[in-house]
Formats: sequence, C-alpha cells, structure tokens
Amino acid sequence: MGPITATHRIPASHPSLPGHFPGQPVVPGVVILDTVDAVARASGLGPVATLARAKFLAPLLPEVDFRVEIDPPGTSGLRAFRVIGNGAETPELLCSGQLRLHDDGQSA
Repeated sequence: MGPITATHRIPASHPSLPGHFPGQPVVPGVVILDTVDAVARASGLGPVATLARAKFLAPLLPEVDFRVEIDPPGTSGLRAFRVIGNGAETPELLCSGQLRLHDDGQSA
C-alpha cells in the first residue's frame, strides 16, 4: 500500500497569518502540522499521537497548493510524512518528519 496523499491550500484569510509575518505572511509550522493531522484523520488513519521528528526546509506561502503524504508504518512503527509545495514549476519539499498515530498501537 502506498502513501496517503491529499492536496490543501491555506487561504490568505487564515487567522494566523496577520501576525506571521505582517506584510509578508508565511504559514506557521503549527498550521502545517495541524494539516498533516487533519489528513491522517480524514483518511481514516486516526489522529497523530506523537511527532517524533519534523524538519521545516522551506516556507509555505498562503494561497499555494501543497501536498501531504503519509507513508505506511515502518519497522519502528513510525510513519514518514512529507509536505510538498506545488506552487513552483518543480515541486519543493517544504517539511518532512516522522509521526505515530493513535491507531498504530501507541497512545499520547
């Protein structure tokens, strides 16, 4: 089974953007990670229990389509995830990491 994949876009009207950063808004990391959790839930995987690692590699701007991919669990029980921006000619890795879901046998 391949990764779970979903495309999203954070609107310019999102309430976190005016303070992050005024005049040049960037989507906060917590909003990106909340979207990863929302994709897991909407896909029937359940909520994220633990974020074992998250690395932000490039900023996500509002009104830019991005893709969330969540892999099946590895031997450690962790799932790799990626957030990939679709706004440029070439997709750009914005964030990656590992997570564990409640349904993967671990609770928060």
